[in-house]
Amino acid sequence: MSRIVIVGGSVAGSFSALLLARAGHEVVVLDKDRLEPAPDVEAAAAAAFRASAPQIVQPHIVMARCRQLLLDRLPDMYEALLAAGVAEAPISTQMPPTLVDRSARPGDERLTMLMSRRSTIDWVLRRRLLEEPGVTVRHEVRVRGLVAEPGAPPHVTGVRTDQGDVAADLVVDATGRRTVVDRWLAEIGAGPAASWRAECGVAYYSRHYRLRPAAELPGPPNTRIVVGLDEFTVGIWGADNGAMQLCVAPLDVDRRFRTARFPEVFTAVLRTVPIYAAWLDVLDPITDVFPMGGLHNTLRRLVVDGAPVATGLLAIGDSVCTTNPTLGRGLSMALAGAVDLVEALQEGGDDRTAVGLALDRRVADHVVPFYEEQAVVDAARLAMLRHTIFDAPAPEPPAADSDRVTYWQLRTAAQFDPTAFRAFWAVMGMIRRPDEVNADPDVVTCTREAIRRHGSAPAVAQPTREELVAALAR
Repeated sequence: MSRIVIVGGSVAGSFSALLLARAGHEVVVLDKDRLEPAPDVEAAAAAAFRASAPQIVQPHIVMARCRQLLLDRLPDMYEALLAAGVAEAPISTQMPPTLVDRSARPGDERLTMLMSRRSTIDWVLRRRLLEEPGVTVRHEVRVRGLVAEPGAPPHVTGVRTDQGDVAADLVVDATGRRTVVDRWLAEIGAGPAASWRAECGVAYYSRHYRLRPAAELPGPPNTRIVVGLDEFTVGIWGADNGAMQLCVAPLDVDRRFRTARFPEVFTAVLRTVPIYAAWLDVLDPITDVFPMGGLHNTLRRLVVDGAPVATGLLAIGDSVCTTNPTLGRGLSMALAGAVDLVEALQEGGDDRTAVGLALDRRVADHVVPFYEEQAVVDAARLAMLRHTIFDAPAPEPPAADSDRVTYWQLRTAAQFDPTAFRAFWAVMGMIRRPDEVNADPDVVTCTREAIRRHGSAPAVAQPTREELVAALAR
């Protein structure tokens, strides 16, 4: 049994604490905030916004990989989520009207998602965490750095806090996308982590709503519709307890959208798109508009040139990787990272170098392919938006490849072909790796045939530039 200190009560840190405690470890969670659960889910939603974690009030979804891991590793939490009003969304609920063959197939159950506000997930998770034997949560503790024995590399033996040093056999950085682990490493004489960064380039404006009782809905309440329009992205996501989440995501440098933080402007923009106007007719707003920006796709690895930069230190969740929230993979990466952490400890045992290497191998397999895919997808989308809005050069079409298809080709084919549809959602849900799916011979054949027969995806009615500018000027 090890004494493990987790820095940060994030969702990744909380998942890790539960799994590590159940594996027999002594776990101490240090968090700078006081994150005691609210009395109920609605109180949790009302108090969810924190300036240090603006993503919590943005739209969330539990994709297939996260749901499957909950069922396999934390079944009690899965039942608690359903009891709290979280809704299951079988893959059949995501089938577009253009998909003619809607018959069920073996394995469809693995593609099921969960619809919930992030605040409800956090509420259930915190209650579980505080009740878990073997976990001690210390609130309002600020970690200032690492305690380490000198060496090449240094060996971490604890953390420095504003309330004194805390000893540990292992320290886990779960502080999220604003982690300062690179500064901590420099302070103990360790080399820097390997890091990568790719542009997201979008800002987010979102608002929560509730379905009106007995209203005739334009689609299932556990719907998810995300559309990339010519000048912005827009989406709606079902949630728990009759809540719905809507979002407008323009380029972050498109100053026209700065007014979208005002509710009347946000509503006017949504009403320029008929799909979302129909939903607004059956919804009542229950929050203000939440803006969020300054996002990037990031990847950080604590193993460089085949060796850990420090032993006794690991990282998970957003401290390792952040990706564009539009594809909704954050929760899956958080729980998958927690599972990888437990398995790396089981594999490496008391050899902290072996543990670090084991976790990094899992990062290479379970995280890196999705980071790389997101970077390519975002680059193509941003180039197209800049071309349309600012007359930047048109993006170069991707080079033809006889052995694989692209994300965009698969996304188009998923509108028409049942094999491509399931392949697309397997990648979206992180059930299969992008490189594996995009080179699958059956997927390649079906994707190319669907595009040959149908061409591009069905056009979505959207505003003219004049209509959009008028909505943003309200």
